[in-house]
Amino acid sequence: MLPADLVLQGGGVKGIALAGAVTRLMKRYAFRRIGGTSAGAILASLIAAGYSADEVRELMRDLPYAKVPDAGGLPIVSPTLSLVGADGLFKGDFIRDWVRDRLADKNVHTFGDLRLKRDPKADVYLSGDRAFKLVVTATDVTRGRALRLPWDYRDAFGLEPAAQPVAEAVRMSLSIPLFFRPCRLADARTNQASTIVDGGVLSNFPVEMFDRQDGQKPRWPTLGIGVIPDLPGGDGTLIPYLPTALPGPLGLLMAVAVTAVCGHDQTYLGLPRNADRVMRIDTSEAGVVSFGIGAAARDRLFANGDGTCAQFLKTWNWEGYLKRYYSDPSAPSEPSRTTIAATSLSSRRSRPTSAP
Repeated sequence: MLPADLVLQGGGVKGIALAGAVTRLMKRYAFRRIGGTSAGAILASLIAAGYSADEVRELMRDLPYAKVPDAGGLPIVSPTLSLVGADGLFKGDFIRDWVRDRLADKNVHTFGDLRLKRDPKADVYLSGDRAFKLVVTATDVTRGRALRLPWDYRDAFGLEPAAQPVAEAVRMSLSIPLFFRPCRLADARTNQASTIVDGGVLSNFPVEMFDRQDGQKPRWPTLGIGVIPDLPGGDGTLIPYLPTALPGPLGLLMAVAVTAVCGHDQTYLGLPRNADRVMRIDTSEAGVVSFGIGAAARDRLFANGDGTCAQFLKTWNWEGYLKRYYSDPSAPSEPSRTTIAATSLSSRRSRPTSAP
């Protein structure tokens, strides 16, 4: 088995396709670290906990998707009208408990159960609070910052990373705005509570999460799997229960909101260094919150993921990638995602990423 790191994009029900691609990748690669957002965080947590490819396939096929939207106590006459009186339509307890129970079956409860062994050859950023096999993303809308959990627990909230429950972090990552109720997390030093929502609000596909920052060549690849199509013509279901086309100023506001979710990632994912290591799966058959999806549609999504990964592996070559992007240290490099963020989205705070 070859070593690799892996980053999984968020996408709600579209995440079934992620499982199809990942289970094929697991026949060739052993993942040292795995990051994910929203649905990608669910799958990432299962893999980090030690589930095999066959077990992942069975779990994602048998997950009772129709139970994921668990009623939040408000009578839902019209989902759109119900949003006026609630932070989110659904509690999100069912999927949190499902993840918690599946992880417990592998004796994984807190991030301390997913610590990485000491690696003297690793980038200096992969140490201390960053020495964990799993990283999930979330968004702190109170402070206006992205979160990488468990990396940011201590810095942002004064909490011991190893002691934090994995399932709670995954639940934070999948708090789709308007759909699931946001989570709350208090700073242990000040007792100030933050409202936490889906990691995809600031970055749904941080494929550069594990890239080295010390100038050395990576020892193994970081691969990415995406399920959300690019704009224009991309997915119209990113904001649940709202019309996909609105007139006048409302339409412009909707376009701005969707661009805020997709545009930042789309910019840096278009760079050849990133595009060449990412596979993108056609998931147009399912919407992000199509939790009533039937068995046949699930199987098709899974098959699409498997087929996309198979095609990717036919042309993917790690040595060729290294030669293309790391052979000449004097050559000008492409701007990193951090650079793009600093120049075009200065209000979004970011921290140095870790490295293999």
